[in-house]
Amino acid sequence: MSNPTNLKYTASHEWVKTEADGTVTIGITQHAQELLGDMVFVEAPAAGRHLKAREECAVVESVKAAADVYAPVSGTVTEVNGDLDSSPENINSDPYGAWMFKMKPDNSADIDALLDAAGYQAVVDSEAH
Repeated sequence: MSNPTNLKYTASHEWVKTEADGTVTIGITQHAQELLGDMVFVEAPAAGRHLKAREECAVVESVKAAADVYAPVSGTVTEVNGDLDSSPENINSDPYGAWMFKMKPDNSADIDALLDAAGYQAVVDSEAH
């Protein structure tokens, strides 16, 4: 699966979608869920929590490993995807649809500094060698 070009990405395998209201939706990439395998638990940050860019803010656990999820930018969590509490496997079946949390960025220009799809693919390719 290729990386959707309408999203931004981090080198730590999060995807970021800018919404019409200026908030951003965050999840983990197809590559990340493939590395981790079958998801069994997701712990997202609480709504209202302020995050700093690159701060560990969530955890995804699979049958193979647990991995930290990092805030792509600084901002305040506005919403958490409660569906993942009972159905963490949604990340495996639809990584770009099964978002983890939404946040309001402190500075929307920070989103522009994230990787585009080609830049993220270069990170993935470099890890494979």
